[in-house]
Amino acid sequence: MDKKIIKIDTEFIKLQDLLKYSGLCETGGQAKLYIQNGDVYVNGEVCTMRGKKMRTNDVARLGDNEVEVLSI
Repeated sequence: MDKKIIKIDTEFIKLQDLLKYSGLCETGGQAKLYIQNGDVYVNGEVCTMRGKKMRTNDVARLGDNEVEVLSI
């Protein structure tokens, strides 16, 4: 399993943007499809909300890849 840590200087980042920014998805459209198909987990649960606000210590998983959000 590959785990990335993304540091943000805002209160939150939207799930769709996080997937794109972290490199797990190449485009926002691709992220949208993964999320709508139920392929993305947030904190261990399936998440189908692409606008989900990801805050510090939240973890998104797509396949064998994980992304954790940390604030700076």
